[in-house]
Amino acid sequence: MARYKGPKAKIARRFGEPIFGPCKQLKNKAYPPGQHGKGRRKKPSDYAVQLMEKQKAKHIYGVLEKQFRNTFKRAAAKQGNTGSNLLKFLEARLDNVVYRLNIAPTRRAARQLVSHKHITVNGEIVNIASYALRPGDIVAVREKSKSLQVITESLNGRNNRYSWLEWDSAQKAGKFLQYPERDEVPENIKERLIIELYSK
Repeated sequence: MARYKGPKAKIARRFGEPIFGPCKQLKNKAYPPGQHGKGRRKKPSDYAVQLMEKQKAKHIYGVLEKQFRNTFKRAAAKQGNTGSNLLKFLEARLDNVVYRLNIAPTRRAARQLVSHKHITVNGEIVNIASYALRPGDIVAVREKSKSLQVITESLNGRNNRYSWLEWDSAQKAGKFLQYPERDEVPENIKERLIIELYSK
């Protein structure tokens, strides 16, 4: 599956936010990349603002356009608030849940763990990063992979816990309890702008 492999600092500077985690370049160069980054820029149009918000969401979750559009269609077809549904579906991706459970330090690392068959769902190996979890699913580290350095360091180094996930440190397994509510998702995404963009 194709994915963005370019420089992360450049993307963070474009949005003015550390969307991939702490970024030294963002602190040292608090302006957009490129030769005109420091120059005077005209006020962006409504379309440009909406497009930037969609691109930011895509970069945060590591999703390309076709997959993101399909996720939006699912969210729009489901009852309830489309923006909240969109974030629920993005949060329910297997690579994101592996990251949220602290099994991997970043979503990129989580995606790699999944694709290299280090993760199981309900006891079965799943190597599809975009696999959509459902409430009650058990996400665990494969028995042979529990001693991997990247996993042990991540579990020891980060202690983020979320109400929609349950973690068993002894088994190195987590349970996807439910889809998160909008106020439980920590990402700085204005989903209303994304809805407006796709509504054009």
